[in-house]
Amino acid sequence: MSIEEDLSVDHGFAENGGQPAPRYLQIKRRILYKINSREWAPNDKIPSEKELSDAFSVSRMTVNRALRELTVQGVLVRLQGVGTFVAENKMESALMSVRDIADEIRSHQDHRHRTEVLLLERCPAGPELAIILNVKHRQSTFHSVLLHYDNDMPVQLEDRYVNSAVAPDYLRQDFTGQTPHAYLSAVAPLTEGEHIVEAVLPTAQEAAQLRINPGEPCLQLKRKTWSDQNVVTWVRLLYPGSRYRLEGHFYS
Repeated sequence: MSIEEDLSVDHGFAENGGQPAPRYLQIKRRILYKINSREWAPNDKIPSEKELSDAFSVSRMTVNRALRELTVQGVLVRLQGVGTFVAENKMESALMSVRDIADEIRSHQDHRHRTEVLLLERCPAGPELAIILNVKHRQSTFHSVLLHYDNDMPVQLEDRYVNSAVAPDYLRQDFTGQTPHAYLSAVAPLTEGEHIVEAVLPTAQEAAQLRINPGEPCLQLKRKTWSDQNVVTWVRLLYPGSRYRLEGHFYS
């Protein structure tokens, strides 16, 4: 049986009243069926977004929503450039809080936060960004690049894209007085978030901005956040490995 035939088998995934469930929900249920039946075991790699979109005859955006929700629920693990895998069974769930860099710095005695705005512009969403922000191709979005300082030392390079429909006044803000995180939290309160953390080497330009050697490893955090059903922002945060660490709190 081909992957298309295997995945599209009808297992009666309908809503109450016999009406078909939304397509993204059918995909979620089909994936859960494969996992719960042990056809897909922990750490198994599942079909790609393209394979799933072909199997269900839906857009990759629909598949992306199903995989994203299963990732947030801890059912799947997504590794950039590698693929999506069935998560291991865990007795605990982890929560990494989303904190404002300004609050983090000011929480330490004699530490001052300041921001340098490197870029603040309107830009059309290309194909990849349109999928990430769940907007139409070439729809207007906002792009900002900021450098955050702890006293006079740069500690975070922030490269952010914002859904203009959710935060239409983004470009009018003074981000030397408040951070994008603080502003967006006020106009579109966070209800859901997704993190990808990895070690990377900075580009020559990024190394110069952060005042580090080009060969010094950095910690990169890519974060996507939602407010209700709307994607608010996608941001790439780059930290010099020698100057910063991320901490998480775990709850059972």
